[in-house]
Amino acid sequence: MYGKMKDDLRNTLKELKKQGLYKTERIITSAQGAEITLQTGETALNFCANNYLGLASHPEIVKASQDIMNDWGFGLSSVRFICGTQQIHKELEKKVSEFLGTEDTILYCAAFDANGGVFEPLLGEDSAIISDELNHASIIDGVRLCKAQRFRYRHSNMEELEKCLQDSQSAKYRIVVTDGVFSMDGDICKLPEIVELCEKYDALVMVDDSHATGYIGDSGRGTAEHFGLMGRIDIITTTFGKAMGGGNGGCTSGRAEIIEMLRQRSRPYLFSNTLAPATVGATMKAIEMLSASSDLQHKVMQNANRFRSQMEAAGFDLVKGDTAIVPVMIYDEPMAIRFADELLKEGVYVIGFVFPVVPRGKARIRVQLSAAHTFEQVDKTVEAFIKVGKNLELI
Repeated sequence: MYGKMKDDLRNTLKELKKQGLYKTERIITSAQGAEITLQTGETALNFCANNYLGLASHPEIVKASQDIMNDWGFGLSSVRFICGTQQIHKELEKKVSEFLGTEDTILYCAAFDANGGVFEPLLGEDSAIISDELNHASIIDGVRLCKAQRFRYRHSNMEELEKCLQDSQSAKYRIVVTDGVFSMDGDICKLPEIVELCEKYDALVMVDDSHATGYIGDSGRGTAEHFGLMGRIDIITTTFGKAMGGGNGGCTSGRAEIIEMLRQRSRPYLFSNTLAPATVGATMKAIEMLSASSDLQHKVMQNANRFRSQMEAAGFDLVKGDTAIVPVMIYDEPMAIRFADELLKEGVYVIGFVFPVVPRGKARIRVQLSAAHTFEQVDKTVEAFIKVGKNLELI
């Protein structure tokens, strides 16, 4: 049987390459940082990592990870409810809850698991999930695992959201779920309007803050802090694998009873190994650092504003936003891949995003700024964009 499948897969892969949609992985031979080394031996400025605060290889984060392994080991070899819960896991859950201003927190090996395991234990066929059309793939997959009714509204369209709330009023429970910061466009959800509508129509609010936790808000506590809505969000899912150290791990945080039910019924929690001690130690150190100072949050936004203003002045088409994600629109899929390849020749590491990661005809280079970048590195990257953009006749 595999012979037929093998031929089909080969043909599909050839077609992806022909369409300019084939994704290749560049091999890095250094730690993550503002500057990285490639397998070719070349160095490049890295402007496409989720390393918003520059903590992925920060000495204090690395040391905290090493120190906790000395005391607590490498792994638990088990799930939480059997013999996989250590005191440090409870300590991290408490620290995350305090940081996010929630009642309780449950840890997962990834934020993808958090979103995959949040809906099914809470909502049945008599309930409804209302989702922004641009929500992350992990939310989409989590919704698919649940038997609740499904509603979708156009991206950040509050009129459509209200219509969905009106159309779903017969449901026992309703939850509106949105990304806090949308990963491909870099815009922030309209959280005040969402909360107002949910309170008006008696619905729960869930925010995936994976691209916000750590640097959005005055002290990095995410979109709820950014809008002055801490304590009014029922469920927050987020990751420790981006701004908070860049390793792995994630969580669901929110109302105490919701979190307790997830401990009883959430499948990714019940059937996946416990978060490794190294990740726990690094994440607690990240929270400690962010609670002590907002310097890193301010630096990444300074870099983002500097890059955005110079790119707009040069004539590039950028998606509007106020975060560290700055999408440079190319539109044509093969051109986006070629643009990224040409930038690498100029010493700038970025990736061309094409379908199915973004819609067809919406190809882009998603630039992500970091607190680890210097102003000089930001300026050099803009210069490289301008040179390549002119050579390819895009500006």
